[in-house]
Amino acid sequence: MATRSGVGVAMAARSLLSARAVIAFLLLLLPRVLQAQTFSFPFQQPENCDNNQYFDISTLSCVPCGANQRQDARGTSCVCLPGFQMISNNGGPVIICKKCPENMKGVTEDGWDCISCPSGLTAEGKCHCPTGHILVERDVNGTLLSQATCELCDGNESSFTVANALQDRCIRCEPTFVNTSRSCACSEPNILTGGLCFSSTGSFPLRRISTTRYGEIGMYLTSEWFAKYLQSSAAACWVYANLTSCQALGNMCVMNMNSYNSATFDACRLFQFIFENAAGLGAIHSISFWRQNLPWLFYGDQLGLAPQVLSTTSLPTNFSFKGENQNTKLKFVAASYDIRGNFLKWQTLEGGVLQLCPDTETRLNAAYSFGTTYQQNCEIPISKILTDFPTPIFYDVYLEYADENQHQYILAVPVLNLNLQHNKMFVNQDSNSGKWLLTRRIFLVDAVSGRENDLGSQPRVIRVATQISLSIRLVPNTINGNIYPPLITIAYSDIDIKDANSQSVKVSFSVTYEMDHGEAHIQTDIALGVLGGLAVLASLLKTAGWKRRIGSPMIDLQTVMKFLVYYAGDLANVFFIITVGTGLYWLIFFKAQKSVSVLLPMPVQEERFVTYVGCAFALKALQFLHKLISQITIDIFFIDWERPKGKVLKAVEGEGGVRSATVPVSIWRTYFVANEWNEIQTVRKINSLFQVFIVLFFLEVVGFKNLALMDSSSSLSRSPPSYIAPYSRILRYAVSAALWLAIGIIQIVFFAVFYERFIEDKIRQFVDLCSMSNISVFLLSHKCFGYYIHGRSVHGHADTNMEEMNMNLKREAENLCSQRGLVPNTDGQTFQIAISNQMRQHYDKIHETLIRKNGPARLLSSSASTLEQSIKAYHMMNKFLGSFIDHVCMSTFIFKLGSNAIFKKLSGNVNYFFKVTKSVNLEHSLGPSLFLSVTFNTFLIDEGYSFSSVLYYGNEATLLIFDLLFFCVVDLACQNFILAAFLTYLQQEIFRYICNTVGQKNLASKTLVDQRFLI
Repeated sequence: MATRSGVGVAMAARSLLSARAVIAFLLLLLPRVLQAQTFSFPFQQPENCDNNQYFDISTLSCVPCGANQRQDARGTSCVCLPGFQMISNNGGPVIICKKCPENMKGVTEDGWDCISCPSGLTAEGKCHCPTGHILVERDVNGTLLSQATCELCDGNESSFTVANALQDRCIRCEPTFVNTSRSCACSEPNILTGGLCFSSTGSFPLRRISTTRYGEIGMYLTSEWFAKYLQSSAAACWVYANLTSCQALGNMCVMNMNSYNSATFDACRLFQFIFENAAGLGAIHSISFWRQNLPWLFYGDQLGLAPQVLSTTSLPTNFSFKGENQNTKLKFVAASYDIRGNFLKWQTLEGGVLQLCPDTETRLNAAYSFGTTYQQNCEIPISKILTDFPTPIFYDVYLEYADENQHQYILAVPVLNLNLQHNKMFVNQDSNSGKWLLTRRIFLVDAVSGRENDLGSQPRVIRVATQISLSIRLVPNTINGNIYPPLITIAYSDIDIKDANSQSVKVSFSVTYEMDHGEAHIQTDIALGVLGGLAVLASLLKTAGWKRRIGSPMIDLQTVMKFLVYYAGDLANVFFIITVGTGLYWLIFFKAQKSVSVLLPMPVQEERFVTYVGCAFALKALQFLHKLISQITIDIFFIDWERPKGKVLKAVEGEGGVRSATVPVSIWRTYFVANEWNEIQTVRKINSLFQVFIVLFFLEVVGFKNLALMDSSSSLSRSPPSYIAPYSRILRYAVSAALWLAIGIIQIVFFAVFYERFIEDKIRQFVDLCSMSNISVFLLSHKCFGYYIHGRSVHGHADTNMEEMNMNLKREAENLCSQRGLVPNTDGQTFQIAISNQMRQHYDKIHETLIRKNGPARLLSSSASTLEQSIKAYHMMNKFLGSFIDHVCMSTFIFKLGSNAIFKKLSGNVNYFFKVTKSVNLEHSLGPSLFLSVTFNTFLIDEGYSFSSVLYYGNEATLLIFDLLFFCVVDLACQNFILAAFLTYLQQEIFRYICNTVGQKNLASKTLVDQRFLI
């Protein structure tokens, strides 16, 4: 027993080892098998299979049928050939067929039995019966007859029956046959049309037009649907008041674009005939355009009726964006009908009922959120349209609302069909709404009326609603969000079908909101007129100041051009103020309102605003270029006050000896000051790169750009599945302008309050540098006007060593030396100056010599005489301006420096009188040029460092507004903040480069500073 147990254990172990070995072998073999397999196979479709094959839905391929079999109608199974009965068919791939005997060649309708036929066979091998007969193959209890019979239906008055379409049972005749001929036959002189029988003695007009016109492609064709059913539907509606026939007639009128022509009896003319003759039946719901038994298709054809329908009665529903009574849902419902006039159902428009473009349900339903401007565009293949819309569905659209007692009502929504023709005129395409003819019923796709000869064939032409727009208008001066009846504007396109698989059509669906902006335009025009008038006055004052600055009393063409340039800048500010104010108004009042009282302007209405922005940018660009040209063409000279400290022995060339000469004054201090001036030419109070990036950060990352969406939400974020409304150009401008201004102003305040006080103030540092370098700066921005920076050192010398320099600074800090001001015991170092014409003439005379050879940049290629002449001119200018400041030049110069301190200095027989004063507030506001006289040489103490007006630093407001407008104009053109930011920074760098480059050349030319030392 133990031996057997041991043997069993051993055998079990060997079996386990064998199983593991097999598994290991399979695991090793499996990857190789997988590598050898391919997971692809031939692509076949049911239409690719032959007649003796069927498409196997399990193998997705064509499989041969068995013996005596062929493909069925669907192509996914096999059926027996004519003359063969089925023996076995379990729904699988195999069926068995058997040939019928010679005396029973027919096959029953179900295909399982053979039977003898009395009147021949059909192509499928089934029994055939004459017209009006039905085929009988079994008796009452289902027993199969040995021979089928054909039974004639009893059409006599006692039965009034006729064979049905399948000829398998007798049914009662159509009532019109019975009513007209008292039989199931519609014999002459009665009229058979559309399967209905009518008496020829009736008063209904028998003429009708079955031709359908497709105006867009200039085609006329005879519609099979109109030919079969137009007259019968009209006759049944008129004679019998058949409800579905009246609806079907109305549908055909709608398929014919609601077009009416009094000269022809088309669908709409027939409908109008019945409508006019049904006045005695009364109106439905007290609506005069809606007669009993008829659909409501028109609002009448009286001129001026459309404005009354659209603007007379408001909807008693209050819409609000926020608060406890928030209501932003537009509840549109539609009564839908099929092409034969049968009522299908009531349905809401949510879910994309009227939207041909596919999308998520959330995005589709966003079209009916009040205040959300909706836009949907797509391109749809014709093949998909034919598949999805084999027959048209017709909609009567209503807006559901509740009254004060919460009773539910519906308001009819009028339709403006742009394809409608009234007596061959497209009246609805007129801009005058008084000529419009409003309608009610619409459809999306008509693929039926374009079929010729056979309703089962592919249509030759289809009509597609390519543009559907739902416009909602706010009641003027409402504070509760009341609206007028919405208007559906629809446009159809006629498409000639040539190759449905390659053709496509573009469709769109939109929802727009509008209100009367007439009062807003009036207020804008008033503001523009008032501010424009003030701009004219300001420009006249600036022009008058400019005339005094150039010392010319004559009004010439140059004066007019200067006035226009000044006016361009001031008018640019006017447009800027109006556009920013308007944009912020719409942004705040639209986004922050609870009960709706304002709606955003439509894109067409924004054109005026965009024009204002364009004018502001163009005029501001002209002002900026004028200031830029003025900056890079100023007259400037550095007056070096340094004097030689002694004499040295100097070798004399050609004489072989030495002689004493004064120690030359170093030019490096002048080069150093010139470089500093060159650097501060484009110094600004804001960091341009920081400005661009921060604005872009708030717009794109934080999400401020979402405030510019044309919806009621004031959220900075949007969920990805939600619908993103189109942007309002006004709101985009308002948001970007507000951010740009806010960040710019914050930078300017930070720069003035903190940076200049605690880190560095480059303008004041430059003035200090001039004092430490013993160099003054003489600037002429105009012919007889400019600025003077007094840099004469109070220590007498600046070309010294470090120890003496530090000692001088210490003495100055401890007030052990005099003050730096031009006038003794004052600190005034910066002045606005007005010079006389005589002074200017002397300056120009010396300056001509100074720049005759284009400055020292050509020293290496100039002759020695030219070099000496330039150096001599430089020293002459330095001495002349130094004497001018020192009051020791010619006696014709009289300096007026105000009325504070009067003193007298004698130099020979010449008396010089000087007065020093500070500018008053009026001078700061209107400019000192209105108060400075160019008859004398006048100095005006300027503690505001207004010489920065010839630099970027002093024109920050102009630069900030120009950059803002450039950013906004690019964004309005391309709707892309990132591109606008990039181009804005690029233009800033380009103009900075131009200013630095050209300004550097001008500096070298005017000051005799070698351009090679300007780095």
